Amino acid sequence: MNKIISIALFLFILSTTVTLAQKKAESEVVVKDTLKSIDIDPLTPAKAAFYSAVLPGLGQAYNKRYWKIPLVYGAIGTSLYFYLDSNKKYHEFRDAYKRRLEGYTDDEFSFLDNSRLIAGQKFYQRNRDLSSLFVVGFYVLNIIDANVDAALMQFNVDDRLSVKPTLYQNNINFKTNVGLSLNYNF
Repeated sequence: MNKIISIALFLFILSTTVTLAQKKAESEVVVKDTLKSIDIDPLTPAKAAFYSAVLPGLGQAYNKRYWKIPLVYGAIGTSLYFYLDSNKKYHEFRDAYKRRLEGYTDDEFSFLDNSRLIAGQKFYQRNRDLSSLFVVGFYVLNIIDANVDAALMQFNVDDRLSVKPTLYQNNINFKTNVGLSLNYNF
């Protein structure tokens, strides 16, 4: 009986003791992001924005979006044209009004009275200021477009990834339901 108790005690102690014969290597699970392309350069958006800041349209050329360059120059050029034109006409009205105050009446605006000269001056000053805001706005928009376009070019958007809206019939009440499915084919 003593022998049975000692064997049971030995087996009990042996079963509660943890023995490791080999050391397990801890393995890490790495999940690969399949939505991003393999060759990601985190500085690409900053480079494109810098190039567009140096010369408008250069960031679009860096992104290989050549069709956007005429749009950039068209927007900035048109705004700049209206700025220069309004500035020229503003100075013409201002100079004519100053000459009128000095007593000269032999200018090209002799058919206008003083209130019309002041109104024309204010009108072209306002247009000049708005055009300058548009020039700056299109310049900043050019930089933002180059940055965002460079950031979005790094995402994988191939035919294997799709979002398809579907209509399906509910099996319980036979009403039509709308669903949205996100499919990724391997």
